[in-house]
Amino acid sequence: MKKYELCVVVTTKIEDEERAATVEKVKDIITRFGGNVTNVDEWGKRKLAYEIQKMKEGFYYFITFESDSNCPNEVEQRVRIMENVIRYLCIRQDA
Repeated sequence: MKKYELCVVVTTKIEDEERAATVEKVKDIITRFGGNVTNVDEWGKRKLAYEIQKMKEGFYYFITFESDSNCPNEVEQRVRIMENVIRYLCIRQDA
């Protein structure tokens, strides 16, 4: 099992409950494909480095998980098409 970190930037145009549901959906996707979520770090609302879809701010979430090498690819495919997620990045953490 390798350790990965997924950064998800969620739009500010939705309510708190819908934002929490989006993060839960991402966690469910990770567990569905054999991953084990170890930590969810919520950074809150931050200014974006550049404007994305006419938005200047987003909610940042960092999800740490352990899985085999197939899980991050599947997670990226699912997160890419989620309409409340404006950016994402999945990286492997070094040991």
